[in-house]
Amino acid sequence: MDRLRPRDQALLGLDEEAPLHNATVEVFDASAATLDHEALLALVAERISFVPRYRQRLLETPGGLVAPAWVDDHRFDLEYHVRRSALPRPGTWASLRELVARIVSRPLDRSRPLWELYLVEGLEGDRVALLSKSHPVLADGVHTVDLAQVLIDEVAEAPALGEPEDWRPRPRPGAAATAVSALRDTVRRPGAAVGATVGATVGAGARRVGALAGALAPRPPAPTTPVNRPLSQQRRLVLCRTDLAALREVRDAHGGSVNDVVLAVVAGGLRGWLMTRSESMSGVRRLRAVVPLSVIDDELEATSLGSQIASHHVDLPVGEPSPVVRLHQVSYSFTAHREGGRAVAARRLVRTAGFAPSTYHALGSRLVAAEPPGSFDLSVTNVPGPQSARWAAGARLVETYPVPPLTPGHALAIGVTSYDGAVHLGLTCDRDALPDADVLGACMLEAVDELVDSARTAGSRAPRGR
Repeated sequence: MDRLRPRDQALLGLDEEAPLHNATVEVFDASAATLDHEALLALVAERISFVPRYRQRLLETPGGLVAPAWVDDHRFDLEYHVRRSALPRPGTWASLRELVARIVSRPLDRSRPLWELYLVEGLEGDRVALLSKSHPVLADGVHTVDLAQVLIDEVAEAPALGEPEDWRPRPRPGAAATAVSALRDTVRRPGAAVGATVGATVGAGARRVGALAGALAPRPPAPTTPVNRPLSQQRRLVLCRTDLAALREVRDAHGGSVNDVVLAVVAGGLRGWLMTRSESMSGVRRLRAVVPLSVIDDELEATSLGSQIASHHVDLPVGEPSPVVRLHQVSYSFTAHREGGRAVAARRLVRTAGFAPSTYHALGSRLVAAEPPGSFDLSVTNVPGPQSARWAAGARLVETYPVPPLTPGHALAIGVTSYDGAVHLGLTCDRDALPDADVLGACMLEAVDELVDSARTAGSRAPRGR
Protein backbone atom coordinates (compact mmCIF):
# COMPACT_ATOMS: atom_id res chain seq x y z
CA MET A 1 0.00 0.00 0.00
CA ASP A 2 1.05 3.58 -0.64
CA ARG A 3 1.11 5.06 2.84
CA LEU A 4 1.12 8.61 4.07
CA ARG A 5 4.62 9.75 4.94
CA PRO A 6 5.41 10.96 8.50
CA ARG A 7 5.82 14.53 7.26
CA ASP A 8 2.33 14.45 5.76
CA GLN A 9 0.91 12.92 8.92
CA ALA A 10 2.28 15.84 10.87
CA LEU A 11 0.45 18.17 8.45
CA LEU A 12 -2.80 16.33 9.13
CA GLY A 13 -2.16 16.66 12.86
CA LEU A 14 -1.71 20.42 12.59
CA ASP A 15 -4.81 20.58 10.41
CA GLU A 16 -6.90 19.82 13.47
CA GLU A 17 -5.91 23.18 14.97
CA ALA A 18 -6.09 25.32 11.81
CA PRO A 19 -7.22 24.16 8.34
CA LEU A 20 -4.06 23.90 6.24
CA HIS A 21 -5.66 23.53 2.83
CA ASN A 22 -4.41 25.74 0.02
CA ALA A 23 -6.81 27.68 -2.14
CA THR A 24 -6.63 29.68 -5.35
CA VAL A 25 -9.11 32.18 -6.77
CA GLU A 26 -8.96 32.32 -10.57
CA VAL A 27 -11.07 34.84 -12.46
CA PHE A 28 -12.08 34.16 -16.08
CA ASP A 29 -13.58 36.31 -18.80
CA ALA A 30 -16.73 34.45 -19.75
CA SER A 31 -17.89 36.89 -22.43
CA ALA A 32 -16.41 34.96 -25.34
CA ALA A 33 -16.79 31.40 -24.02
CA THR A 34 -19.16 29.48 -21.82
CA LEU A 35 -17.46 28.31 -18.65
CA ASP A 36 -20.41 26.89 -16.76
CA HIS A 37 -20.79 24.03 -14.32
CA GLU A 38 -21.37 21.47 -17.06
CA ALA A 39 -18.26 22.57 -18.96
CA LEU A 40 -16.18 22.50 -15.79
CA LEU A 41 -17.36 19.00 -14.90
CA ALA A 42 -16.43 17.80 -18.38
CA LEU A 43 -12.99 19.42 -18.15
CA VAL A 44 -12.21 17.88 -14.76
CA ALA A 45 -13.50 14.48 -15.88
CA GLU A 46 -11.17 14.66 -18.89
CA ARG A 47 -8.06 15.70 -16.93
CA ILE A 48 -8.38 14.07 -13.51
CA SER A 49 -6.62 10.90 -14.67
CA PHE A 50 -3.39 12.97 -14.72
CA VAL A 51 -3.69 13.40 -10.95
CA PRO A 52 -5.02 10.01 -9.76
CA ARG A 53 -4.61 10.94 -6.09
CA TYR A 54 -7.59 13.27 -6.50
CA ARG A 55 -9.77 10.14 -6.61
CA GLN A 56 -8.21 8.62 -3.52
CA ARG A 57 -8.93 8.99 0.17
CA LEU A 58 -7.02 8.05 3.31
CA LEU A 59 -7.73 4.70 4.94
CA GLU A 60 -6.85 4.45 8.61
CA THR A 61 -5.18 1.25 9.80
CA PRO A 62 -6.37 -0.81 12.78
CA GLY A 63 -4.90 0.57 15.99
CA GLY A 64 -3.08 3.32 14.13
CA LEU A 65 0.12 1.26 14.13
CA VAL A 66 1.23 2.61 10.77
CA ALA A 67 0.33 5.58 8.64
CA PRO A 68 -2.98 5.71 6.76
CA ALA A 69 -2.88 4.38 3.20
CA TRP A 70 -4.09 5.99 -0.01
CA VAL A 71 -6.96 3.95 -1.48
CA ASP A 72 -9.39 4.58 -4.34
CA ASP A 73 -12.63 6.17 -3.12
CA HIS A 74 -15.41 3.70 -3.94
CA ARG A 75 -18.08 6.38 -3.55
CA PHE A 76 -16.17 8.97 -5.58
CA ASP A 77 -18.66 11.53 -6.85
CA LEU A 78 -17.27 14.19 -9.14
CA GLU A 79 -20.26 16.46 -8.60
CA TYR A 80 -19.61 16.41 -4.85
CA HIS A 81 -16.15 17.87 -5.43
CA VAL A 82 -16.97 20.18 -8.37
CA ARG A 83 -19.56 22.53 -6.98
CA ARG A 84 -21.59 25.47 -8.20
CA SER A 85 -22.17 28.75 -6.40
CA ALA A 86 -23.32 32.26 -7.31
CA LEU A 87 -22.95 35.78 -5.99
CA PRO A 88 -25.91 38.03 -5.20
CA ARG A 89 -26.37 40.89 -7.61
CA PRO A 90 -24.48 42.96 -8.57
CA GLY A 91 -21.70 40.40 -7.98
CA THR A 92 -19.17 42.73 -6.38
CA TRP A 93 -15.56 41.96 -5.62
CA ALA A 94 -16.32 42.34 -1.90
CA SER A 95 -19.03 39.68 -2.05
CA LEU A 96 -16.63 37.30 -3.84
CA ARG A 97 -14.03 37.79 -1.12
CA GLU A 98 -16.60 37.16 1.60
CA LEU A 99 -17.80 33.96 -0.09
CA VAL A 100 -14.25 32.67 -0.53
CA ALA A 101 -13.40 33.51 3.09
CA ARG A 102 -16.36 31.45 4.33
CA ILE A 103 -15.49 28.49 2.12
CA VAL A 104 -11.81 28.38 3.08
CA SER A 105 -12.76 28.57 6.77
CA ARG A 106 -14.40 25.15 6.55
CA PRO A 107 -12.26 22.02 6.93
CA LEU A 108 -12.21 19.33 4.26
CA ASP A 109 -14.04 16.04 4.75
CA ARG A 110 -11.40 13.46 5.79
CA SER A 111 -13.62 10.58 4.61
CA ARG A 112 -13.35 11.74 0.98
CA PRO A 113 -10.58 12.91 -1.38
CA LEU A 114 -9.18 16.09 0.14
CA TRP A 115 -10.21 18.70 -2.43
CA GLU A 116 -13.10 20.87 -3.62
CA LEU A 117 -13.57 23.06 -6.69
CA TYR A 118 -16.20 25.81 -6.86
CA LEU A 119 -17.53 27.59 -9.93
CA VAL A 120 -18.69 31.01 -8.73
CA GLU A 121 -21.06 32.68 -11.18
CA GLY A 122 -22.49 36.19 -11.25
CA LEU A 123 -19.25 38.16 -10.86
CA GLU A 124 -19.57 41.67 -12.27
CA GLY A 125 -18.01 42.37 -15.65
CA ASP A 126 -19.32 39.15 -17.26
CA ARG A 127 -16.79 37.06 -15.36
CA VAL A 128 -16.78 33.84 -13.39
CA ALA A 129 -14.39 32.65 -10.71
CA LEU A 130 -12.96 29.26 -9.89
CA LEU A 131 -12.11 28.57 -6.27
CA SER A 132 -9.90 25.51 -5.84
CA LYS A 133 -9.32 24.15 -2.35
CA SER A 134 -7.04 21.19 -1.61
CA HIS A 135 -4.95 19.83 1.22
CA PRO A 136 -1.16 20.09 0.78
CA VAL A 137 -0.78 16.33 1.32
CA LEU A 138 -2.31 15.93 -2.16
CA ALA A 139 0.25 18.04 -4.02
CA ASP A 140 3.71 17.06 -2.77
CA GLY A 141 5.45 17.73 -6.09
CA VAL A 142 6.74 14.15 -6.07
CA HIS A 143 3.77 11.84 -6.54
CA THR A 144 1.26 14.40 -7.77
CA VAL A 145 0.71 18.08 -8.54
CA ASP A 146 -2.17 20.46 -7.94
CA LEU A 147 -5.28 19.88 -10.04
CA ALA A 148 -5.15 23.43 -11.46
CA GLN A 149 -1.84 22.61 -13.13
CA VAL A 150 -3.62 20.26 -15.55
CA LEU A 151 -6.84 22.25 -16.02
CA ILE A 152 -5.31 25.44 -17.44
CA ASP A 153 -4.27 25.43 -21.12
CA GLU A 154 -1.76 27.47 -23.11
CA VAL A 155 -4.18 28.01 -26.00
CA ALA A 156 -7.85 28.91 -26.17
CA GLU A 157 -8.77 25.97 -28.37
CA ALA A 158 -7.04 23.17 -26.52
CA PRO A 159 -7.14 19.83 -28.34
CA ALA A 160 -9.56 17.34 -26.87
CA LEU A 161 -7.90 14.50 -25.02
CA GLY A 162 -10.64 12.07 -25.87
CA GLU A 163 -13.47 10.68 -23.82
CA PRO A 164 -12.94 10.48 -20.05
CA GLU A 165 -11.48 7.14 -19.06
CA ASP A 166 -13.82 4.46 -17.79
CA TRP A 167 -12.39 4.60 -14.30
CA ARG A 168 -13.11 1.82 -11.86
CA PRO A 169 -11.85 1.96 -8.27
CA ARG A 170 -9.48 -0.81 -7.32
CA PRO A 171 -10.90 -3.32 -4.83
CA ARG A 172 -10.80 -2.02 -1.29
CA PRO A 173 -8.68 -4.18 1.02
CA GLY A 174 -10.68 -5.94 3.71
CA ALA A 175 -10.06 -5.57 7.42
CA ALA A 176 -7.88 -8.67 7.54
CA ALA A 177 -5.79 -7.62 4.54
CA THR A 178 -5.40 -4.13 5.99
CA ALA A 179 -4.21 -5.54 9.31
CA VAL A 180 -1.74 -7.88 7.59
CA SER A 181 -0.40 -5.04 5.46
CA ALA A 182 0.01 -2.86 8.55
CA LEU A 183 1.85 -5.63 10.38
CA ARG A 184 4.11 -6.28 7.41
CA ASP A 185 4.98 -2.60 7.05
CA THR A 186 5.66 -2.36 10.78
CA VAL A 187 8.12 -5.25 10.58
CA ARG A 188 9.81 -3.97 7.41
CA ARG A 189 9.91 -0.34 8.48
CA PRO A 190 9.66 -0.04 12.27
CA GLY A 191 10.42 3.67 11.99
CA ALA A 192 7.15 4.13 10.09
CA ALA A 193 5.18 3.01 13.13
CA VAL A 194 6.96 5.56 15.28
CA GLY A 195 6.36 8.23 12.66
CA ALA A 196 2.69 7.34 12.47
CA THR A 197 2.30 7.65 16.22
CA VAL A 198 4.11 10.97 16.27
CA GLY A 199 2.16 12.33 13.32
CA ALA A 200 -1.18 11.27 14.72
CA THR A 201 -0.55 12.79 18.15
CA VAL A 202 1.26 16.00 17.29
CA GLY A 203 -1.89 18.10 17.19
CA ALA A 204 -3.42 16.64 20.33
CA GLY A 205 -0.10 16.82 22.15
CA ALA A 206 0.34 20.49 21.30
CA ARG A 207 -3.13 21.27 22.59
CA ARG A 208 -2.48 19.44 25.87
CA VAL A 209 0.80 21.26 26.39
CA GLY A 210 -0.88 24.58 25.65
CA ALA A 211 -3.69 23.87 28.09
CA LEU A 212 -1.22 22.88 30.81
CA ALA A 213 0.86 25.99 30.23
CA GLY A 214 -2.25 28.14 30.48
CA ALA A 215 -3.20 26.54 33.77
CA LEU A 216 0.25 27.07 35.26
CA ALA A 217 0.61 30.64 33.97
CA PRO A 218 -2.56 32.67 34.63
CA ARG A 219 -0.99 35.64 32.84
CA PRO A 220 0.75 34.32 29.73
CA PRO A 221 3.06 36.75 27.95
CA ALA A 222 1.47 38.86 25.24
CA PRO A 223 2.18 37.93 21.61
CA THR A 224 5.38 39.48 20.34
CA THR A 225 3.84 41.04 17.21
CA PRO A 226 0.37 42.06 15.99
CA VAL A 227 0.35 39.16 13.51
CA ASN A 228 1.13 36.49 16.13
CA ARG A 229 -2.25 35.72 17.65
CA PRO A 230 -4.33 32.69 18.56
CA LEU A 231 -6.52 31.73 15.62
CA SER A 232 -10.29 31.69 15.46
CA GLN A 233 -12.21 29.39 13.14
CA GLN A 234 -12.94 32.12 10.58
CA ARG A 235 -10.85 33.93 7.97
CA ARG A 236 -10.73 37.23 6.12
CA LEU A 237 -9.42 37.54 2.60
CA VAL A 238 -7.79 40.49 0.88
CA LEU A 239 -7.03 40.39 -2.85
CA CYS A 240 -5.08 43.15 -4.55
CA ARG A 241 -3.33 43.57 -7.87
CA THR A 242 -0.53 45.69 -9.30
CA ASP A 243 1.47 45.84 -12.52
CA LEU A 244 4.56 43.69 -12.94
CA ALA A 245 6.08 46.48 -15.06
CA ALA A 246 5.98 48.78 -12.01
CA LEU A 247 7.96 46.30 -9.90
CA ARG A 248 10.46 45.81 -12.72
CA GLU A 249 10.87 49.58 -12.93
CA VAL A 250 11.81 49.62 -9.24
CA ARG A 251 14.23 46.73 -9.73
CA ASP A 252 15.90 48.45 -12.70
CA ALA A 253 16.33 51.67 -10.73
CA HIS A 254 17.55 50.27 -7.42
CA GLY A 255 18.92 46.80 -8.22
CA GLY A 256 18.07 43.41 -6.74
CA SER A 257 15.33 41.19 -8.10
CA VAL A 258 11.58 41.36 -8.54
CA ASN A 259 11.29 39.04 -5.53
CA ASP A 260 13.23 41.59 -3.46
CA VAL A 261 10.83 44.31 -4.60
CA VAL A 262 7.82 42.16 -3.65
CA LEU A 263 9.18 41.68 -0.15
CA ALA A 264 9.98 45.39 0.13
CA VAL A 265 6.34 46.07 -0.81
CA VAL A 266 5.21 43.69 1.93
CA ALA A 267 7.51 45.41 4.43
CA GLY A 268 6.22 48.85 3.43
CA GLY A 269 2.61 47.71 3.53
CA LEU A 270 3.03 46.22 6.99
CA ARG A 271 4.72 49.42 8.18
CA GLY A 272 1.87 51.58 6.92
CA TRP A 273 -0.71 49.26 8.47
CA LEU A 274 1.05 49.24 11.84
CA MET A 275 1.14 53.03 11.82
CA THR A 276 -2.63 53.20 11.22
CA ARG A 277 -2.97 51.05 14.34
CA SER A 278 -0.79 53.50 16.30
CA GLU A 279 1.65 50.68 16.94
CA SER A 280 4.96 51.74 18.45
CA MET A 281 7.54 51.37 15.69
CA SER A 282 10.26 51.18 18.33
CA GLY A 283 8.56 48.08 19.71
CA VAL A 284 8.10 46.41 16.31
CA ARG A 285 11.22 47.15 14.30
CA ARG A 286 11.24 43.96 12.26
CA LEU A 287 8.90 41.12 11.36
CA ARG A 288 10.49 37.83 10.44
CA ALA A 289 9.06 36.26 7.29
CA VAL A 290 9.61 32.71 6.13
CA VAL A 291 9.92 32.74 2.34
CA PRO A 292 9.91 29.41 0.45
CA LEU A 293 12.37 29.50 -2.46
CA SER A 294 13.05 27.22 -5.40
CA VAL A 295 16.61 25.91 -5.22
CA ILE A 296 18.92 23.37 -6.81
CA ASP A 297 20.07 21.10 -3.99
CA ASP A 298 20.84 17.42 -4.39
CA GLU A 299 20.43 16.89 -0.65
CA LEU A 300 16.75 17.86 -0.75
CA GLU A 301 13.94 15.62 -1.98
CA ALA A 302 13.61 15.72 -5.75
CA THR A 303 10.34 16.95 -7.24
CA SER A 304 8.72 16.58 -10.63
CA LEU A 305 9.09 20.35 -11.15
CA GLY A 306 12.82 20.33 -11.82
CA SER A 307 13.85 22.06 -8.59
CA GLN A 308 13.57 21.69 -4.84
CA ILE A 309 11.94 24.03 -2.34
CA ALA A 310 13.75 25.39 0.73
CA SER A 311 12.89 27.92 3.43
CA HIS A 312 14.60 31.30 3.69
CA HIS A 313 14.10 33.67 6.62
CA VAL A 314 13.98 37.41 5.99
CA ASP A 315 13.71 40.16 8.58
CA LEU A 316 11.29 42.66 7.06
CA PRO A 317 12.45 46.14 8.21
CA VAL A 318 9.05 47.60 9.09
CA GLY A 319 10.70 50.17 11.35
CA GLU A 320 12.70 51.72 8.51
CA PRO A 321 11.03 54.87 7.11
CA SER A 322 12.89 54.92 3.76
CA PRO A 323 11.42 52.63 1.06
CA VAL A 324 14.77 52.47 -0.75
CA VAL A 325 16.66 51.45 2.40
CA ARG A 326 14.00 48.81 3.09
CA LEU A 327 14.53 47.42 -0.41
CA HIS A 328 18.32 47.34 -0.04
CA GLN A 329 18.07 45.61 3.35
CA VAL A 330 15.75 42.94 1.93
CA SER A 331 17.97 42.50 -1.14
CA TYR A 332 21.07 42.09 1.01
CA SER A 333 19.47 39.21 2.90
CA PHE A 334 19.31 37.24 -0.36
CA THR A 335 22.91 37.93 -1.41
CA ALA A 336 24.27 34.66 -0.08
CA HIS A 337 21.40 32.72 -1.64
CA ARG A 338 22.05 34.22 -5.09
CA GLU A 339 25.83 33.89 -4.89
CA GLY A 340 25.75 30.34 -3.60
CA GLY A 341 24.63 28.87 -6.92
CA ARG A 342 21.42 27.36 -5.52
CA ALA A 343 18.99 30.00 -6.80
CA VAL A 344 16.59 29.15 -9.61
CA ALA A 345 15.80 31.85 -12.16
CA ALA A 346 12.16 32.89 -12.50
CA ARG A 347 12.21 32.18 -16.23
CA ARG A 348 12.99 28.55 -15.46
CA LEU A 349 10.01 28.26 -13.11
CA VAL A 350 7.55 29.66 -15.64
CA ARG A 351 8.63 27.01 -18.16
CA THR A 352 7.31 24.24 -15.90
CA ALA A 353 4.77 22.13 -17.76
CA GLY A 354 1.18 23.16 -17.17
CA PHE A 355 0.01 26.04 -14.98
CA ALA A 356 2.30 25.39 -12.02
CA PRO A 357 1.85 28.34 -9.58
CA SER A 358 -0.75 26.51 -7.48
CA THR A 359 1.59 23.52 -7.09
CA TYR A 360 4.47 25.76 -6.03
CA HIS A 361 2.22 27.49 -3.49
CA ALA A 362 1.21 24.09 -2.10
CA LEU A 363 4.85 23.10 -1.70
CA GLY A 364 5.53 26.41 -0.01
CA SER A 365 2.75 25.90 2.52
CA ARG A 366 4.16 22.46 3.35
CA LEU A 367 7.48 24.09 4.23
CA VAL A 368 5.85 26.84 6.28
CA ALA A 369 3.85 24.30 8.31
CA ALA A 370 7.07 22.43 9.11
CA GLU A 371 8.80 25.50 10.55
CA PRO A 372 9.53 25.35 14.31
CA PRO A 373 7.00 27.28 16.44
CA GLY A 374 8.16 30.80 17.18
CA SER A 375 10.73 30.88 14.37
CA PHE A 376 8.82 33.39 12.21
CA ASP A 377 6.01 35.94 12.30
CA LEU A 378 4.37 35.51 8.88
CA SER A 379 4.88 33.67 5.59
CA VAL A 380 5.32 35.16 2.13
CA THR A 381 5.22 32.84 -0.88
CA ASN A 382 6.01 34.51 -4.21
CA VAL A 383 5.62 32.39 -7.36
CA PRO A 384 6.32 33.67 -10.89
CA GLY A 385 3.72 32.51 -13.40
CA PRO A 386 3.54 32.66 -17.20
CA GLN A 387 3.50 36.09 -18.79
CA SER A 388 1.12 35.16 -21.59
CA ALA A 389 -2.57 34.38 -21.43
CA ARG A 390 -3.97 31.02 -20.36
CA TRP A 391 -7.42 29.46 -20.78
CA ALA A 392 -9.78 26.91 -19.27
CA ALA A 393 -12.57 25.43 -21.39
CA GLY A 394 -12.06 28.30 -23.85
CA ALA A 395 -12.43 31.07 -21.22
CA ARG A 396 -9.47 33.39 -20.73
CA LEU A 397 -7.83 33.50 -17.31
CA VAL A 398 -7.51 37.18 -16.34
CA GLU A 399 -6.55 37.06 -12.65
CA THR A 400 -5.17 34.41 -10.29
CA TYR A 401 -4.88 34.94 -6.53
CA PRO A 402 -3.29 32.50 -4.07
CA VAL A 403 -5.06 31.96 -0.74
CA PRO A 404 -2.40 30.49 1.57
CA PRO A 405 -3.38 28.73 4.81
CA LEU A 406 -2.71 30.07 8.29
CA THR A 407 -0.59 28.03 10.70
CA PRO A 408 -1.26 27.99 14.46
CA GLY A 409 -0.25 31.26 16.09
CA HIS A 410 0.16 33.14 12.80
CA ALA A 411 -2.76 35.37 11.88
CA LEU A 412 -1.42 36.47 8.48
CA ALA A 413 -0.12 34.63 5.42
CA ILE A 414 0.67 36.27 2.09
CA GLY A 415 0.76 34.63 -1.32
CA VAL A 416 1.92 36.34 -4.51
CA THR A 417 1.53 35.15 -8.11
CA SER A 418 2.65 37.07 -11.19
CA TYR A 419 0.73 36.32 -14.38
CA ASP A 420 0.30 37.98 -17.77
CA GLY A 421 1.80 41.33 -16.80
CA ALA A 422 0.18 41.61 -13.37
CA VAL A 423 1.15 40.73 -9.81
CA HIS A 424 -1.66 39.28 -7.69
CA LEU A 425 -1.46 39.36 -3.88
CA GLY A 426 -3.65 37.16 -1.70
CA LEU A 427 -3.68 37.92 2.03
CA THR A 428 -5.25 35.34 4.31
CA CYS A 429 -6.05 36.82 7.72
CA ASP A 430 -7.67 35.58 10.87
CA ARG A 431 -11.07 37.24 11.09
CA ASP A 432 -10.81 38.20 14.76
CA ALA A 433 -7.13 39.11 14.90
CA LEU A 434 -7.14 41.37 11.82
CA PRO A 435 -10.53 43.11 11.58
CA ASP A 436 -8.80 45.89 9.61
CA ALA A 437 -7.42 43.57 6.92
CA ASP A 438 -8.72 45.82 4.14
CA VAL A 439 -6.51 48.62 5.46
CA LEU A 440 -3.50 46.30 5.17
CA GLY A 441 -4.37 45.61 1.53
CA ALA A 442 -4.60 49.33 0.77
CA CYS A 443 -1.24 49.87 2.48
CA MET A 444 0.33 47.23 0.22
CA LEU A 445 -0.70 49.18 -2.87
CA GLU A 446 0.51 52.44 -1.31
CA ALA A 447 3.88 50.76 -0.72
CA VAL A 448 4.06 49.96 -4.45
CA ASP A 449 3.39 53.61 -5.33
CA GLU A 450 6.03 54.71 -2.83
CA LEU A 451 8.69 52.51 -4.41
CA VAL A 452 7.72 53.51 -7.95
CA ASP A 453 7.97 57.19 -6.99
CA SER A 454 11.43 56.56 -5.56
CA ALA A 455 12.51 54.81 -8.77
CA ARG A 456 11.31 57.67 -10.96
CA THR A 457 12.97 60.22 -8.72
CA ALA A 458 16.23 58.28 -8.95
CA GLY A 459 15.87 58.20 -12.75
CA SER A 460 15.32 61.96 -12.97
CA ARG A 461 18.48 62.56 -10.96
CA ALA A 462 20.63 60.29 -13.11
CA PRO A 463 23.27 62.20 -15.13
CA ARG A 464 22.34 62.65 -18.77
CA GLY A 465 24.74 61.89 -21.58
CA ARG A 466 25.76 64.56 -24.10
